[in-house]
Amino acid sequence: MKELEKENARLKRMLADKMLGIEILQETLEKNCKPWAQAASGREARGQCSMRARGGGTFSYTVPPMRIGPKHPDAWLTKLKAAVRRLSRQYARWGYPKITKLLKDEGWKVGKRLVQRLRRELGLAIPLRKPRSRRRGVSTGLPTKAEQPGHVWTWDFIHDKTVRGGSLKMLTVLDEYTRECRVIHVDRHINAETVRGILQKLIDQHGPPQYIRSDNGSEFIESELRAWLAAMKIKTLYIEPGSPWQNGYIESFHARFRDECLNREQLWTLTEARVVIEDWRGLYNNIRPRRFAEDLNTEGSGSIRATPSFHPSLYFLYQLNFNINLSRLTLPVDQFV
Repeated sequence: MKELEKENARLKRMLADKMLGIEILQETLEKNCKPWAQAASGREARGQCSMRARGGGTFSYTVPPMRIGPKHPDAWLTKLKAAVRRLSRQYARWGYPKITKLLKDEGWKVGKRLVQRLRRELGLAIPLRKPRSRRRGVSTGLPTKAEQPGHVWTWDFIHDKTVRGGSLKMLTVLDEYTRECRVIHVDRHINAETVRGILQKLIDQHGPPQYIRSDNGSEFIESELRAWLAAMKIKTLYIEPGSPWQNGYIESFHARFRDECLNREQLWTLTEARVVIEDWRGLYNNIRPRRFAEDLNTEGSGSIRATPSFHPSLYFLYQLNFNINLSRLTLPVDQFV
């Protein structure tokens, strides 16, 4: 009990001290502060404040110098504005940090915030760049995973150049379930009409897929192509802009295509590129081992195969045909594009 009384007394003393401090601060706010001197410039002033304590006695202190006028004179500010205007027009795409650095190099004692404010007042601030709006296709089907051959196709473009700098634009179409490359169409330029013609040929050969996945390229989101796909009862699956991982099968195929073919071959003409790339597509579909094909064959899926059967005895003939095709492409240098 005595310990509680001592603790209570101690807390009361602490509370009394705090209350006394608050009263002293309140009296300080009510004090009379009278400026008693001003600097010769007329922009600075000093003051003296007095405070009377409760127990008697008076305390006084001096107020630090304070500004009571504009920080910069008008003539100096006018010259600074002229310098800011001159540098901002000379370096139109430079921001206020760089302009501030140039002003300091000329001898001006200014900060970044002042230069930024003056540029805004003079209408010299660089307008913010508006983000470029991206056109997006409207998916007509829900995101889905391929469950059988011909269920989901995916297509995309890949670009390259010939030895002489000619452009090569290639449209690749892949079956997401079997990973089989349906076509690699090589040309200088490919528009939406060409894309529709290529897809029509594939549909005639393999039948229409239920879904087709692509990015938001202008050739894929063209209104006539989308209307034609809707008429063919093919649902579109457009990935999010800037998200190539959502179309991972075709991106992985392009990585192998570029590593195994485009980076290893010197393509001189469009005709040579078409022959070499078509031969590589046959190698990819028929000879190149793929883990997914082995999984399908071991599961006992019957007629479902990821790649057509290719007898080992025909490998020599395939390589011979590949070399013959290359030998036919020996052209004079003046015919290279």
